[in-house]
Amino acid sequence: MLGKPLRFRYPLVVCFLLGAALIGGSATAEENDANRDTAILQLLDRIWDFELDAFPLMATDVGDPRGQDLLPDESLEAIERRLAQTESFLKELLQIDAASLSPNRRVDYEIVRLRLEDRLADARFKTYLVPINNREGFHISFPELPRIMSLRSQADFANYISRLRAFTVYTDQNIALMRKGIELGLTQPAIIMRDSVDQAMAHVVDDAKDSLLFTGISEEAIDQLDPEIWKVISQQIESAIQDSVVPSYKKFAEFLRDEYVPACRGSIGAEALPDGREFYRDRTRRFTTLDISPDEVHEIGLRENARIRLEMEVIRQKVGFEDDLSAFMEHLRTDPKFYAKNADELLQKAALILKRADGRLPELFGRLPRIPYGIREVPQYVAPQTTSAYYWPPKTDGSRGGFYYINTYNLAARPLYALESLSAHEAVPGHHLQLALQAELDDLHPISRQSNFTAFIEGWALYSERLAKEIGFYKDPYQDFGRLSMEAWRASRLVVDTGIHYQGWTRQRAIKYMRDNTALSEHNVVAEVDRYIGWPGQALGYKIGELKISEIRRQAERKLGDRFDIRAFHDRMLSAGSIPLSLLEKRMASWVQEQMR
Repeated sequence: MLGKPLRFRYPLVVCFLLGAALIGGSATAEENDANRDTAILQLLDRIWDFELDAFPLMATDVGDPRGQDLLPDESLEAIERRLAQTESFLKELLQIDAASLSPNRRVDYEIVRLRLEDRLADARFKTYLVPINNREGFHISFPELPRIMSLRSQADFANYISRLRAFTVYTDQNIALMRKGIELGLTQPAIIMRDSVDQAMAHVVDDAKDSLLFTGISEEAIDQLDPEIWKVISQQIESAIQDSVVPSYKKFAEFLRDEYVPACRGSIGAEALPDGREFYRDRTRRFTTLDISPDEVHEIGLRENARIRLEMEVIRQKVGFEDDLSAFMEHLRTDPKFYAKNADELLQKAALILKRADGRLPELFGRLPRIPYGIREVPQYVAPQTTSAYYWPPKTDGSRGGFYYINTYNLAARPLYALESLSAHEAVPGHHLQLALQAELDDLHPISRQSNFTAFIEGWALYSERLAKEIGFYKDPYQDFGRLSMEAWRASRLVVDTGIHYQGWTRQRAIKYMRDNTALSEHNVVAEVDRYIGWPGQALGYKIGELKISEIRRQAERKLGDRFDIRAFHDRMLSAGSIPLSLLEKRMASWVQEQMR
């Protein structure tokens, strides 16, 4: 859907229903259903309004006009107020009988229930006192502000300048949270924060025009302004960068160097934190959306890797490599023919893969998104610490497309044989197709269109890697091996993440397991393990989600036989956006029953 999010307010309907009850006696069952739906929509509106007021950057992302000159208030007092309101909202939501709601409103109910419960769990474990890791945090995301805001008008630039100037307070608030975390023994492991000072210092520039917050402003945005007006605005932006942004990054770098990094813990596992084992069990439930234990997840990972290894052996033999699988992986890591010679070659090959994929999508989907996507390089200030690629979703009002970010740093760590599966995952039929469709859903409340359950989103993207095989990819056996290596990477996450955070694994043991079971480069292996250390549980959602989606498809194919329609199946699966896997299973079971009638 383009334009503003729907507000979902129905005062006339409420009056009519009340009048009908008074005049005609008891309301019909249909009227009662409508009344119950109206009640939850009104509550969802209040929650959504509260969140858009509390999180102005989220308002920017969904195209809501409020708070466009503000940054979030991350003071302890504001966090406590938000948590109190969250508790109140959850109490009110639980008084509604979910079973009585219409299908779309039941989706809204479940999404919001988990959204509120997850925030309260975060409060219980005080995760807000650890607001950064080696890959994410306010200091890493803030330079993306020009792109997030989609600057166009003088008013947009005025808001942008206000946000640049607000960065001083925003930084101070995050430092205060981290100091409180140090006091309570809630810090990141020291090993993953080794480059954090450099990450902050990358934004301490002598000339404001060299700042990403200046260079990130698009030429298109500048060209829309009168040159004399741009001259004044550019001077104001430079001043805000010099007076607020640069000193704040310098202050934060000094805080990291002098206080935070020295106070970081030597342990790497979440189990070493206060209530650490319970915390990790909660993260396991959070990121898989299933009632499953860390030990069960660990065993699933071991089984999946054993299966994938057998398939890898078949390809090794097919290409005539005579040594064992470990030697074959080392050959893939080190032979220059598997790597791009320059950044342009990598980007061009990715673009060609996606252009081929675009033309085949109608074979798999009846509905395709209107919102387009593009390709960008990962920013250099974060490229050394991040993975091979990631996806930046579109604005939910359709005013900004999605972007597939490719890491061109250290090309010897970016194998071309994995590019087909990587592109299928991050763009189409993976993240872009799913998230752009989600942004366009107009039969769900805006709060549901903004949902982001890892197990669904990443599970779909991993499922999409295999789905690409059904539209002609991986004909080259090396690309097929790359697909298997990507799958082994996600299976290994189940083993390594639970090993680190629940079974006492060392970092070196985790690195060795990843090296032995995937064809990832040494650089990527280390970067990935450090990612798991800093973000407990998140990596579990990929493989668990893909396994559940694949299981749902197998069941549908078995029950429907010749009546199974892959396009209709996928359309239904993506019709409610990102939802918990348990809810997905119920919705798809209902779809199967509908097809059997």
